[in-house]
Amino acid sequence: MPEQTLEQILREGLEQRGCTPDDEMLRRFRLYYDNLEKTNRVMNLTAITGEADAARLHFLDCAALLDAGDLNGKTLIDVGTGAGFPGLVLKILCPELKLTLLDSLDKRLGFLRETCGMLGFQDVKLVHARAEEIPEDFRERFDYASARAVARLNVLCELCLPYIKPGGAFLAMKGPELETELKEAYTALKTLGGSLEKQLDYTIPGTDTRHCAAVIRKTGVTPKRYPRRWAQIKSKPL
Repeated sequence: MPEQTLEQILREGLEQRGCTPDDEMLRRFRLYYDNLEKTNRVMNLTAITGEADAARLHFLDCAALLDAGDLNGKTLIDVGTGAGFPGLVLKILCPELKLTLLDSLDKRLGFLRETCGMLGFQDVKLVHARAEEIPEDFRERFDYASARAVARLNVLCELCLPYIKPGGAFLAMKGPELETELKEAYTALKTLGGSLEKQLDYTIPGTDTRHCAAVIRKTGVTPKRYPRRWAQIKSKPL
């Protein structure tokens, strides 16, 4: 039996999530994947290669955040975006999403700039900065912030919650160890104005891989002294 194509895997997996992708979405995923594979040969963007694994372990994994809420027309900053996960995947699935991609490595942003051009996403904003070096005009500006495979949750909360306006939410993608990290993050949530709204537990379609995501609602204003400098965050996490 021939292996499924990226498009077939995505169509089946997304339909399991209640999302029926149109031809333009699938075309954009193909362009994204092809450019990721090409660039990954000369730049370390991802350890996951091959279209079947990329479709499932990157694209369908990120698509789980569709269950977090209605993203269309909302503002989202993807902190430590790397190769664009989950932000650029969510933009393909929700084209009206107003997306900002933030990363500390300019080479990765170069890849994202090229990819966004290929996908026709002229409205995606790219920011070259460390997460804790929050521009003042970005503070409590976004409806959502997202992060995937960046740091433990107590550290992520300090890096991401300051970007989110009260009433918005932080979407934290984690592995199956979320319960432990939530306990660690109790003080951080209380201090930074966040509260766990729900936990998304899911199996990536077509695999046995189980992941979790935390939807953390911004219930208050984050004190101005946060985020601290990276050395302080790392040595004394909340």
